[in-house]
Amino acid sequence: MTAPSLYSAIAKRPWLMKMIMPIAGWYSNAAGYRQMGLRADDLLVEENEPVLKALGRLSPKESYDRIYRIRRATQLSLQQKILPKNEWTKPEEDVRYLSPILEQLAAEAKEKDALDTLTILKKH
Repeated sequence: MTAPSLYSAIAKRPWLMKMIMPIAGWYSNAAGYRQMGLRADDLLVEENEPVLKALGRLSPKESYDRIYRIRRATQLSLQQKILPKNEWTKPEEDVRYLSPILEQLAAEAKEKDALDTLTILKKH
């Protein structure tokens, strides 16, 4: 299950989106994960089942890139350093690669639940 999101409500209102985007950009930069070369989806906790299933559906290259980013960030954290500014994750590179798979898994689980609880009515 993914975290609740207000994105759809905000995206429907362009004036609100215009107002929120600078704050969202500031928050992403202040969080510091981009300074370590990470993407937002790299921060998802791997211990829950849907994330593990989504990680299993990643392509081998994307999976390797994720592991590389996390290991590099861990090493930087141990050394109490950040990457040089030219190696930071740029906002246009910070694309969601795991969230669409998580949404797909949630939709599949919902469909499975609906089919498992299906009742058949007999016509007389």
